[in-house]
Amino acid sequence: MKVLVTRPRGQAEATARRLAALGHEAVRAPVLDVVPTGEPVPAGPFDALLVTSSNAVPALAVERERLSRITAFAVGRRTADQLRGAGFARVEEAAGDSLDLVWLVRASVPSGARLLYAAGRDRKVEPARSLVDAGYDLQVWDCYEAVAARSLPQEAREALRNGQAEVILHYSRRSAALVASLIREAGLGEAVAGTVHLCLSADVAQGLRSLVGIRILIAQRPDEESLLALLARAGRPPGSQPPQSGC
Repeated sequence: MKVLVTRPRGQAEATARRLAALGHEAVRAPVLDVVPTGEPVPAGPFDALLVTSSNAVPALAVERERLSRITAFAVGRRTADQLRGAGFARVEEAAGDSLDLVWLVRASVPSGARLLYAAGRDRKVEPARSLVDAGYDLQVWDCYEAVAARSLPQEAREALRNGQAEVILHYSRRSAALVASLIREAGLGEAVAGTVHLCLSADVAQGLRSLVGIRILIAQRPDEESLLALLARAGRPPGSQPPQSGC
């Protein structure tokens, strides 16, 4: 089936390859364009580095000589793997969300330590709030930003209008809300009724509240493997059971 991929371009290509391997066709509809801010790194030294998105890795790679000697705490496996690929050897990985990252840092780094948080300009309050409350000296480096698209690509609009795109993947609350807004602005609100929206988490799904008649499935874990595992359920009517094998 055709699957709408709303990730930024570079990430969308990787997802498209995974979908093709599973027998699905990706329709690329990047609604955010991730770009570096060019902001300088705050003055160090730092005791640890925090990374909550792989979008920060290109900026960190530029500063590898300066930062790779300290331990980097990544929000999950994918971000950790990309940090290692960028030359960061000392990487600890949390279980996939910001509060997991907070607990990992608190278990590994003493309160009062100076932390560098490589973040995006548009970000959630966690993990920064909890770490500051726990007594850490947190310095935020806004090293990237995600610029919103003004409209859905024509291919995506046509796939939705014609009912060809049955499934839409969502990776963040902001991008999900933007997809919903762009769908409404394109006059496709009725056309997407019945489409299946696969969300990385319940928080991501909150961005879709303005769409009516859609079906939402939420990944068991906040990673792409769990998200794509939902494709097997996406093609079945709500409440139906998977086919049982005979004996």
